[in-house]
Amino acid sequence: MTTGGNSRRDFIKTSVAGAAGIAIGSRASSYAKILGANDRVRVAFVGPGDRARDALIPSFLKLSGELNFEPVAVCDIWNKRRDEGADFVVHQADKLKVPIAGEQLAKARNTDELYSMKNVDAVIIATADFQHAYHCMEAVRAGRDVYVEKPFANIMSDARAALKLVSASKQIVQVGTQRRSTPSYMRANEFLKSGKFGDIVMAEMTWNVNQPGRWRRPKVVPTLREQDTDWKRFLINRPADSFDARKYLEFRLFWPYSSGIPDQWMVHQIDTVHWFTGYNHPTSVVANGGIYLWRDGRKNFDTMTAVFDYGNAAKGGKGFQVVYSSRQTNSAGDVK
Repeated sequence: MTTGGNSRRDFIKTSVAGAAGIAIGSRASSYAKILGANDRVRVAFVGPGDRARDALIPSFLKLSGELNFEPVAVCDIWNKRRDEGADFVVHQADKLKVPIAGEQLAKARNTDELYSMKNVDAVIIATADFQHAYHCMEAVRAGRDVYVEKPFANIMSDARAALKLVSASKQIVQVGTQRRSTPSYMRANEFLKSGKFGDIVMAEMTWNVNQPGRWRRPKVVPTLREQDTDWKRFLINRPADSFDARKYLEFRLFWPYSSGIPDQWMVHQIDTVHWFTGYNHPTSVVANGGIYLWRDGRKNFDTMTAVFDYGNAAKGGKGFQVVYSSRQTNSAGDVK
């Protein structure tokens, strides 16, 4: 999703493109304008957790000198993660000799505090799955440009509300999914678009892992106390619930905070279907799954299969089927 005209803040595309497996929207940034700007693009990190520290922040800092932007703040409702995130940014920036905007990196307890800062031009959002669309809308309303991690939303009402708001704004919003910046996938897209492959009638996609404890945080969960965070802000528009450190830190295992496999993995591969074929969405989807191995209190499946139908083949036109399967019980076939 990309809106707004070219400006110095078109930085977001390149700010994360250097991270392995990260890809974003199709707009080409105007490097000349960025490099020629007298003022820097000042960027805040909303949700400086594992994803931000493992990929987004390092990639951003590596490109910051070339593209004339700098970190200005971190924002997190949990004081421990806020402090750790700030320390990480400062340490990495110092190592790479990247200047911090202002005298020191600012730390915001919530997005209200963050958007009261006049020196924040844009944000990189890497919060929990269900919060992405909501946090994106907050940023857009505050007049900031956005790079937001996938999934953009995990319920349609959030997706529609965010799309409507962004489309009516002048802000730049880009959503990150893997595969788009992978050379082999780029070549596959070119090959399919050339027509040499012929009509697609069936696609099979598999993502299997054998990683006991995937998405679990047993060492960190005991460190989270309700008084150290803002549980109500964490829930945003989800139903009221009592504080639960597992749901907060292991959100990928619990609906309605994440759908698990679809939010985390299927989103990447279904995106390639839309990219390669030009279809925006399927005509129908059926899915089935269950918790067959990891009976650890989770609510989201550890094994699932989904079948998608695209096009109007049933009415005599062209179409194709997609089968996606994923299991966290083994890494059969070494496929992903």
